Amino acid sequence: MKFIDEARIEVHAGKGGDGVASFRREKFVPRGGPDGGDGGRGGSIHAVADRNINTLIDYRYARIHRAKNGQKGMGSDCFGRAADDIVLRMPVGTVISDAETGEVLFDLAQDGEKVVLAQGGRGGLGNLHFKSSTNRAPRQFTVGEPGVSRLLKLELKVLADVGLLGMPNAGKSTLIRSISAARPKVADYPFTTLQPNLGVVRVDDNRSFVVADIPGLIEGAAEGAGLGHQFLRHLSRTRLLLHVIDVAPPDPDADVVRDAKALVRELRKYDEALYRKPRWLVFNKLDLVPEDEREALVRRLKKQLGAQRRSFGISAISGDGCRPLVYAVMEHIAAAPPARKAARSKDAAATDA
Repeated sequence: MKFIDEARIEVHAGKGGDGVASFRREKFVPRGGPDGGDGGRGGSIHAVADRNINTLIDYRYARIHRAKNGQKGMGSDCFGRAADDIVLRMPVGTVISDAETGEVLFDLAQDGEKVVLAQGGRGGLGNLHFKSSTNRAPRQFTVGEPGVSRLLKLELKVLADVGLLGMPNAGKSTLIRSISAARPKVADYPFTTLQPNLGVVRVDDNRSFVVADIPGLIEGAAEGAGLGHQFLRHLSRTRLLLHVIDVAPPDPDADVVRDAKALVRELRKYDEALYRKPRWLVFNKLDLVPEDEREALVRRLKKQLGAQRRSFGISAISGDGCRPLVYAVMEHIAAAPPARKAARSKDAAATDA
């Protein structure tokens, strides 16, 4: 299924039914009193988070959602029927904003969480309510209230503990294949990843975490170049970023450092909060470096990219070094607070690459 992570919809709640002015009309009952009933409530529109849905594609094609109006009141003390509500099921992680003001209205972060997008109008009052000792035959009634209408922006932010960052062909997809059961496309050309991939990394029987892989970033991504900028929002909920770095270019000391620093600059341009997240360095493709040069190369690169950051040397394709990385990530996640309440950590405060 195509991955859709943004949509705009219109929601229109139903109008409340009008009240009615009515009087009893029965044989042998002269001057029957008022018996006009109230109008029914208009239908509301709700959103509920559903973990079985993973895209917003339905809302690309069904953009207008309109609830029915409440029924008008009737005589003989009969109230109008309330209209049925509409429930829109959305993926967990959907952020709902006002499309006109940009204000965030709801964040569906938990499975089963339910919110009211548009409240239906209340029904009007029948003349039954206006009877008094001085007004025996009231002809007053009120009309139903209009329902709320909104233009909304839906934005899906996947829920993952760890996010993978890197230039195209840095080996992020190979890494997620190596440490989880996810099977993203892997090829020897740039931008093989066209949409976010999620993988569950099972450390042991009782411990696991979710890792997200997004398309590779290139210089100018914050201004729209490449593909990765479209999906950086999916890293906003993560508690740890792994900066995957390809150490196998012809001149690693120059090329690697240049590309890595360019990526960090793009990250900061896009979102300062994302830039401040804990970020570890993962030097990948060490299998392409002579064994006697690996340790010295990693040491030099780490010194140039931020000596205070945690770093790991791995070969994602062979799996070498992946298990120590997985265990270290699990320990960090177990100790870290949830992303929405996380304070700036020591890793984030370290010297930035």
